[in-house]
Amino acid sequence: MLKGKKVIVFGERDDIPATTVSTCLKAAGAEVVYENNACFV
Repeated sequence: MLKGKKVIVFGERDDIPATTVSTCLKAAGAEVVYENNACFV
């Protein structure tokens, strides 16, 4: 479903990190062009 799509991933430092989301999206066929973790307070 995501094959060939480019995605930008934002993760949260204390919750779900961007690397985890990126891994799932790559497995679904997406190309991760940017990933970043942030602290939302």
